[in-house]
Parts: sequence; C-alpha cells; structure tokens
Amino acid sequence: MQIKPLARSLAAALSIVVIAGCSSTGGTQDGDSYGSQDGSTSGTGTSGVGTGSQYGSTTGSGSGAGQQADSRIPEVRTIYFDFDRDTISSQYESVVMAHARYLRANPNAQVVLHGHTDERGTREYNMALGERRAGAVRRFLNTQGVSSSQMSVVSYGEERPAVSGQDESAYSQNRRVVFNY
Repeated sequence: MQIKPLARSLAAALSIVVIAGCSSTGGTQDGDSYGSQDGSTSGTGTSGVGTGSQYGSTTGSGSGAGQQADSRIPEVRTIYFDFDRDTISSQYESVVMAHARYLRANPNAQVVLHGHTDERGTREYNMALGERRAGAVRRFLNTQGVSSSQMSVVSYGEERPAVSGQDESAYSQNRRVVFNY
C-alpha cells in the first residue's frame, strides 16, 4: 500500500530532472566542432559555388584567435541553397556559425537576413521561399544563442538577382541568403 506515494514521489523527482535537463540553451562555446574562419578567403562569394573551399579552413587554434575573429564581421556574407529548398546545407554551417559567434560577441550588432530565390516559380511563391530561407538562418542563429532582437528577415524573392541568366549557374547563385550588417 506504500507503493503509490513512493511512485508519485519518484515520478515528481523524475519530472524535475527531465525539465532541468531540457532547459539548457544548447549550442557550444568557443571550442565548437565547426572551427573558425581564418580569413584566408580570396573569392568574392560567387566563384566556387557548391564548394566549401572559399569559406576558409577550420582550425583547432586556441581561444585567442577565435576571440579576435569574433570582433570582426565575417568576410563571407552569403550562403546558397539547393533548388526549392530552405534548409541550410552542411557546407554552409561553418559560415553561419561564424556569424553566430560574431553576433554573440557583439550584442549591439544588428543583422538583416535577405532571402533570395531564382526566377523559377511564381512571384508569391518565391517571396515565401525567400522568407523561409532567411527564417531558417534566423532559427539556426537563435539556437546558437543569438538574440532574436539582433536579427530581422527580409525576402526579396526573385526581385534582386545576383546574376542574370537562365541557366543553372545563374540560378544557383541567386538562391541565397545574404547577411547585411
């Protein structure tokens, strides 16, 4: 007959433990697995689309180099998306992480995330897709500890192409989110 109060106490204690475990903010500190951008890029953002080489290398350097890099706006300010997708490709996570580190280290900094699409699809669909792409970057930054008050989202859809043309090369460079500080 004593099992019922014991079970209630155990259930309450377990609930508290689960809630406490779920309340962590997530993300990582300076020693994250994404590394840091070393600033050795030479491209302007359009050459090498689809390759990770223009985004600098990941280094295992100590916190001194990482803290110094956090005081500067990351050089790479554009990430690209696959056709009809609003998910951030793993090859661009290090770029977004560099922006997250900068924004966390500079709480007064503001960024506008500009969502863009290629010209395929209706104007309304592309406006929504551009907003979803910028929103995905905003959510990623938010989960990395960046304050929502530091970010805003604007969708341009197909209205401001980076490159003119009607081939896959042009389309791939127009499917993007630009970090505008």
